[in-house]
Amino acid sequence: MDSFLLKHIPLPQKLIPHKRNIPHTAQLKIYINPIMSSPQNRKPKVCSPPRNSSPDDQHQDQDRRIEYLDRKLSELGIRIKDADSRKVTGEVFDEVTLLALYKLVKKNVITSVGGSISTGKEASVFLAGKLDDAGNEISAAIKIYRIRTGNFTTMSDYIIGDPRFSGIRRTHKDIIFAWTQKEYSNLTRTREAGIPCPAPYAFDRNILVMQFLGEGNIAYPQMRLRLPGTPAEAYDETIGLIRDLYQKAHLIHGDLSEYNILTGPDGLILIDMAQAVIPEHPRAYNFLFRDIKNINRFFANKCKTTDEHELFRDIVGEEFFEI
Repeated sequence: MDSFLLKHIPLPQKLIPHKRNIPHTAQLKIYINPIMSSPQNRKPKVCSPPRNSSPDDQHQDQDRRIEYLDRKLSELGIRIKDADSRKVTGEVFDEVTLLALYKLVKKNVITSVGGSISTGKEASVFLAGKLDDAGNEISAAIKIYRIRTGNFTTMSDYIIGDPRFSGIRRTHKDIIFAWTQKEYSNLTRTREAGIPCPAPYAFDRNILVMQFLGEGNIAYPQMRLRLPGTPAEAYDETIGLIRDLYQKAHLIHGDLSEYNILTGPDGLILIDMAQAVIPEHPRAYNFLFRDIKNINRFFANKCKTTDEHELFRDIVGEEFFEI
């Protein structure tokens, strides 16, 4: 694949160990900023501007922070090609993300990072390289959730009330870390039930590494752009995915639409599973009914659809309505 090797993995300034503690036989080359013995000569850490600073000072500090991160990304061999690359760089590749990338490379989970696959409100997905069991590099995808701009309120609605994550602290960073872990868990559960979705490989902090769904480094199209067969066939297949997800994986997608279903060579594939909840979630069945309505809306002018209430009853079973 056409990608950049991660040869130099920088650590945030506060996490850089003293040089004498680094073994000479380390397989990875770690970029170490020079730290002088005198505190006055140490390289200043880039951080958020104080709250009482002027707008001009804040703008200059933000520029310095972006330049700092751009330099770190260059050392990683990552090039962001989005139109507003500086904004994307500052929002996605903060120090926590750089540390997570370092750990994933050190564990040999990923070997390279290439171009951007997609950029959304809460996360960006990049092409990556991963070694298979035979030692050959294959395509993978890394999904990076934004720590600074992630939708804390929306994520909390899906996490709070899920008994699998009852012990999560409700800080912004902890919610986003839990969100990443939740998608890994949901993908694992979905795959084990035999339902098509990306295979999850690993996660660390706000980064999820998973199977790349595409051919020739081109991602499969969303269902809204290409249907697998006739509209009626695609509708039946989509409802089947909702049914199987509930009955076999005991999950409810929670945000299903034509945007997070891909059309692959063998049929439809579910993606974006972070918000999926188990039936024990207090709002699980509201999410299920909304998923059904979203799919009916998309297919309403394409083929005959079934009433939402009838589909809901069919999916959850008559026992759900028994007192």
